[in-house]
Formats: sequence, structure tokens, C-alpha cells
Amino acid sequence: MTAEFEGSMGPVLYFRGFSQGRMSLAALVIRPISEGAPAILKAAGVKVKPVLLCELAGFAAWRFDFSIDSKDGGYDYDGRFHAVEVDVTGDMRIAFVSCNGEEEGDLGRASSERNAMWRRLGDLHEKSAFSLMLQGGDQIYADEVTKGHELTDDWPDHAPRDATPAELEDLRQFLREGFVRRYLSVMSAPEFLRLASSVPGLSVWDDHDICDGWGSLKENRMNSGVGQTLFRAAREMYLLFQHAATEADIPELFMDAEGRSLGWCRHLPDLTIIAPDLRSERTRHRIMGPAGWRALQQVSRQGGQVLMMSSVPLLGPRLSLVEAVMMTIPRMQHYEDDLRDQWQSRAHRKEWRDMLHEVLRLRRNSAVTVISGEIHLATRAEMGVGENRIHQLVASGISHRAPSKGYARGLGWLAGLGEAPLPEHPIRILPLPGQRQRYIAERNFLVLERQNTHWQAIWHLEESGATPPLPLAMGHDALSG
Repeated sequence: MTAEFEGSMGPVLYFRGFSQGRMSLAALVIRPISEGAPAILKAAGVKVKPVLLCELAGFAAWRFDFSIDSKDGGYDYDGRFHAVEVDVTGDMRIAFVSCNGEEEGDLGRASSERNAMWRRLGDLHEKSAFSLMLQGGDQIYADEVTKGHELTDDWPDHAPRDATPAELEDLRQFLREGFVRRYLSVMSAPEFLRLASSVPGLSVWDDHDICDGWGSLKENRMNSGVGQTLFRAAREMYLLFQHAATEADIPELFMDAEGRSLGWCRHLPDLTIIAPDLRSERTRHRIMGPAGWRALQQVSRQGGQVLMMSSVPLLGPRLSLVEAVMMTIPRMQHYEDDLRDQWQSRAHRKEWRDMLHEVLRLRRNSAVTVISGEIHLATRAEMGVGENRIHQLVASGISHRAPSKGYARGLGWLAGLGEAPLPEHPIRILPLPGQRQRYIAERNFLVLERQNTHWQAIWHLEESGATPPLPLAMGHDALSG
């Protein structure tokens, strides 16, 4: 089907849950249909029967569902043992990555350059294993998937309004195959599979997993037959490749059983990971819709540490000032969609306050840390002061090349103006440990570590190396306030 991918892909691990010392997992394997069922997978001494999820573009997607404990230490697939760090009751390590690609020409890049930070992350895993890998959005850059079909060649500048059902069905098949090619090319990279076959993943999507700016584009584009066909194809492939799931799995995996919002929540010992969906219900006038808000408001306070994945940074600089200036300059107005994509846009200010109040609600019984990607820079922020402050950690991107250092300095200047959408909880953008600038223009990823119930964060920067550890809030015992 594609010159970029040949043969089989997998296994890729997905985290399902942890209970009574056992970790529940799914493993995804992609094979040519002509080769039949995949090789044998053994877990806890038992052969696991694969489930056929779908067949598309000459390939079949198979899933193994199984659970293991620390005595098992991993699983066997096709005669090879894959170690898994199962025990998450005490000390543990979590990797966080985002922005795995670029808008144009991503598949043509040399693997040694594109996947350099993946290789570095794999080396760290070999030295001290990760229990989870969180992927914070833009796991693929699908912007070129629309090219080559007459209905989407000019997307999003133009979308025919009078496409027939037959034409839209032809487009759907074209897009599905394009997404399959993109996912297989990216996920078959040895540097990625080295980790993904042993470290269970949890993902949330962002715009490039659909197309650049999805949700902030003009509504007559997104609501058109072409736009909705694109969204449905992207959603189907997001479920398959980033969750090893189909529509039938939604009630079990996501907070909204009907799947209007694909936000999820996972509870581990003294750790809750929440990932609101900021794309499925997004329009130019809102970031989340009714289903997403209902799901988030039902998340109970568990104590311990809460990690909230916000695919776009929740704590950020005063972008409303930039929007106001840019809209007075005609040649700059095409950047409006990029700014509207952010929580800090003037179009979303009330909703931003609502989300910050939700974070504060969770903070009453837990230490809360927000982790984000999206901006192709590394930075951090705090909201509030003292023991009750909320940390935000931004790591982006794992393979997207960094913007200029001048751009990073400009954002740093803007951040110096301060921001306080909730006046009693001011937001500060701060340098990483060991750095002077607020934003670092280097490729990067983040490591979160729990040691003796205390959490810390370490950024790994492509040129500058690892930062000193940043201590996070300790846990519920420290939350006397």
C-alpha cells in the first residue's frame, strides 16, 4: 500500500488499568491481511487469543487483551520476551511526550534526525524503566492526508458544499487509507517501537491528529460534508491506533459512554490521570462541549497526585492582547485560528475560568499538576502560591523541530506581563530549573518520577541535556490547606 511501511507493526502496548497488583493491558499488532492471524502472545503462562478489530487497505488490526503482575514481569510475543514495569504502588517513572511530527514533509525526514529524542528516551528506559508513557497530542501530523483528492486538495481554504453521498464515501475511503499510512509509518519506527512494546501508553489527541486547527477553523468548513467526513475518518483511526479500540470499546475506555467526548480518566495507587478531550466538541466559540464538561465534573477527588493532561497549555501568557493587535493588521489576520486554539484566547476567557475552577476543585483533596504539549517549546508555570500552588509542565515536541530562539524570547516577554483570569490565583510563567529563559526552543520530553511518595519532574532538552529535578506537591499529607 505504501512505500513508507512494509510488513507488520507491533506489538504496541496500551494501559487499561491496575487492580490488586495486576496491570491490565492491550497489545496492538498490524499485519497484511494475506498473512493471517498474528504470532502467539503469552502472558502469565497462558496463550492469549487475538481479536480482529478491522481490515483496511490490505492490513488487519489485531488486539490482545491480557493482564500481568510483577512476578510475570512482562509477556512473550513471537518468541521474544518484552519486560514491563508492572508495580505502580511505590516508586515509579512516567514519560510524557507530544508533537511527534511536522506539518510538511514529515515522512521524508531521515530517521536518525527525526527520531533522535525517541532514541534518547529509549536509552533512559533501558537504564531505569518507565511504567507509563503519556502522549499529549499531535501523535501524528495528518495535515498532508487531505492532499490528492479533488474534494480536499484545497482544504481548509475550500470545501465543496454540494458533494454527493457517493463522492463523500469515496473521500472517506481515501482519507482512511491516508491515516493508516501515516500512523503505520510513524509507529513502525524502531525508536518508537522499542518503547511502545514495553511501556504501556495513554494518549489524548490534538488538532494535527485531525488537521491543522481543527475546531478553530471556520464553522462552514468543519460542518460541511467534507469536514465531517475528515473528522470521522480521523476519529476512527485515533481510536484504533492511539487506543487499540473501536466504537464498541468507548463505554469501557472513555468517560462519556456515548463517545461525543473522548476524554478519559485512569486511577492508579495514589495517582489519578485525567485527560479531557479538547477537540471532539470544539468550535470557534468553545473548547469543550456539554458531554466533555459533564464527564470532567463527575471525576471524584481521590487524594494523592492528580495529573491532568491538557493538550493545549492551561496556564499561559496574555494572548488576548496579541489577538487584539493582530486583528488590526490585515496580513496577520490569518494567524487568528492559531491564537483561538488556545485557552487564553479572548474567545474562550469565561470557559478558561471555568476550567481553572475545576482544577481548583480537584486541588481540594489532591496535589494537581497539569501537563501539556502543543507549542514546540519547553516551559513551566504556576498558579497560586505556597503549598497550594498548581504546577503546569509543558514538554513539546519529541520530534517536531523547535522554533527560533527569538520566538521563544518574544513569548517570554509577553509572559512577563502577567495573567490572572482568577484574580486571587495569579499565573506565573517560570524558567525551567537551571535555565534563565521562560521558554526553551529545543526539542524535548518530560520525565515524572515518584520517589518515597514525592513527585519530581525533569525535562530532557536536545542541546542542554537534563534539567535539575523540579519538586512537585508532595501528596495529600502535605495538603493541610
